[in-house]
Amino acid sequence: MTMTQQAVPAVTSPPASGPKGRDGRTLQRSLVFRLLARPEVGVFLGAVAVFVFFFAMAPTFRQGSSMATILYQSSTIGIMALPVALLMIGGEFDLSAGVAVITSALTASMVSFQLTMNVWVGVIVALVVSLAIGAFNGWMMVRTGLPSFLVTLGTFLGLQGINLAVTKLITGNVATDDISDMDGFGQARALFSSSFTVGGVQVKITVLWWLLFAALATWVLLRTKYGNWIFAVGGDKDSARAVGVPVKFTKISLFMLVGFGAWFVGMHQLFSFNTVQSGEGVGQELIYIAAAVIGGCLLTGGYGSAIGPVFGAFMFGMVSQGIVYAGWNPDWFKAFLGVMLLGATLINLWVQKSATRR
Repeated sequence: MTMTQQAVPAVTSPPASGPKGRDGRTLQRSLVFRLLARPEVGVFLGAVAVFVFFFAMAPTFRQGSSMATILYQSSTIGIMALPVALLMIGGEFDLSAGVAVITSALTASMVSFQLTMNVWVGVIVALVVSLAIGAFNGWMMVRTGLPSFLVTLGTFLGLQGINLAVTKLITGNVATDDISDMDGFGQARALFSSSFTVGGVQVKITVLWWLLFAALATWVLLRTKYGNWIFAVGGDKDSARAVGVPVKFTKISLFMLVGFGAWFVGMHQLFSFNTVQSGEGVGQELIYIAAAVIGGCLLTGGYGSAIGPVFGAFMFGMVSQGIVYAGWNPDWFKAFLGVMLLGATLINLWVQKSATRR
């Protein structure tokens, strides 16, 4: 009888205090941690801080034309940062992305000019070449099992040499010939490099393409089976393969998406300046990767978003132009870049550990 009397409180007391034990503060903290666990929240707050800082420090920063310039520079980085981010979520990264942009532009320019053809022929050939470079990177990586760092480093060096050597061989110079008077140039320029007016301010069409690609990438990641595959192969490719995810196809297609991005940005550069310098593009791959990392993507894969790199690229644009508008030495940009990259990496690590503990 005594044992029965002792057992009753043990059974009935926990339910009595369970639901009432969680107060508003606990729920609020849980909500805060869930928000902070989103990959794009940290970089969004950072972008707001950078915007407020330069808005206060540089009066020129507040002008509409200045913001249009910032958005334009951000878009040229952001268009490439999006596929690079998807590739990083898939557990890989591409060191050849910067020079691949120039390769696509050189291909379109020389095919059109040297063969005296409509520029759209060069554009299509450049697209095929860019996709082939991405497919080669992906196929070589899955075929050999080598890290993507080594595979794309080799592609980076190879393309850098090919860009210079082939351009000199065909044109006799380090730059391509002017194609502005060739058939189809006007239509191609309207697609890749035109401007439109908003409130009396000229805005480049790349800003619209950037936002469109970001919306599309977000939909793919969050609403499609392919998006699930990307997260799965980045988290654990062996487990993903065990549940039927086509790991090889996903990896190769992600590299081809980077090739598509390189093609698009290359076409923009070609039809903006009518000619291409064959030695450009070196170092840009680090900018794209840094924008993705600042945007919340982890180098280890399996974590990130498409919105985060948008804010990451926007921060790049604000810092690079804000330094100029504030009248500071532009050489400080790389220092700011290093601080932003290290800070974003530490914040992402802290958020990941906090989310795991919760």
